[in-house]
Amino acid sequence: MPRFAANLTMLFTEVPSLHRPELAAQAGFDGAEVLFPYDHPESEWEKALSGLPLALMNTPPGNWPAGDRGFAAVPGMEATFRDGFLRAASLASRLGAERLHVMAGVAKGPQAEQVYRENLLWATQQAPDLALTVEPINPDDMPGYFLNDFDQAARILEDLNTPQIGLQFDVWHAARIHGNATTVWATHRHRISHVQIAGFPSRNEPGGGGFDLPALCADLDASAANVWVAGEYRPSRATVHGLMWLQALKSRNRQIGD
Repeated sequence: MPRFAANLTMLFTEVPSLHRPELAAQAGFDGAEVLFPYDHPESEWEKALSGLPLALMNTPPGNWPAGDRGFAAVPGMEATFRDGFLRAASLASRLGAERLHVMAGVAKGPQAEQVYRENLLWATQQAPDLALTVEPINPDDMPGYFLNDFDQAARILEDLNTPQIGLQFDVWHAARIHGNATTVWATHRHRISHVQIAGFPSRNEPGGGGFDLPALCADLDASAANVWVAGEYRPSRATVHGLMWLQALKSRNRQIGD
C-alpha cells in the first residue's frame, strides 16, 4: 500500500518550517518531503522530523531568485553540480531521505543532454546506495527547465539503464505538459518511483481534473512498489482544513488491509 507524505515546503506554511513535521504527523501523514532542507542545520531537521520519515528532498537549486533551478544539465557548471550533489547526498544520508531528486536546471540542446547524462551517471557512482529521481517540470511554471517532457525523461533513463534512477511523477506537471496525466501514468508507470499529487487545474487540494487517485493507489497496491504519494499543492485554506483527500485515501487503505 502507498504511504502518504506531506510536502512541507508547500503545506503547513501557517507555521515555520521546523514546526511543520509535527503538524504533518498529527494530521495523519506517514512521512514528509522537504524540497530544500539547506536553510537549517542538519541537527535541527533531525530534531524536527523526530522519526517522521523523509521521503524526498532535492539537490541544491543555486540562487533561486536569480533564476537558478539546479545544475545537472547546465554546461560549464559541472563542478557546481557535483559539489552540490555531494552536499545533498551527505544530508540525505544523515536525515534518512529515501530519494534525492536531481534538479536539471535551465538549459537546452544536445550539449545540455550530454552533460545531464554524464552528471547522472557520476551521481550514481558517488552515492550507489541512494535512490535518485528525475522530474519533468512544465515550462509555464519553470521556463527553460531542461527536463520538460515525460517522453524525453523516459528516453534518457532507458539509455542510462540504471535502476538507481527513477521517474518522479507529478500529476500537475504531467497534466500541464501532456494534457492528460492518466495517459502519462499508463505509459511510464514502470519507471515511476515517486508520486506527487495536486488538484487540476488549480493545483489546490488533490482531486478532480479527470485523474483517478484511488485507481492510482490500487495500481501501486497491485505492483507492491515501495512508492510514496506526496501531497504537493497550494492549500486553498489552512492546510489542516483541506485534508479530506488524505482521509479518504487512507480509509481506502485501511479497508483493503482489513
